[in-house]
Amino acid sequence: MISDDDLYRLAIVLGSIAMMLIVLYHFLEVNSVEDPSPETKGKGKLQSSANGGSTTR
Repeated sequence: MISDDDLYRLAIVLGSIAMMLIVLYHFLEVNSVEDPSPETKGKGKLQSSANGGSTTR
């Protein structure tokens, strides 16, 4: 059977690993480069054609 000391060490190790993975995820998410999707590229063209072809910037 697992002792209290072994359970304590297991909880500390698994908790530490979980925290490191959370920090790594947030680091990667903040530093990721977002590519514009094709759907957002086409929206500007659709809106300008809806305005009679005039583009105001």
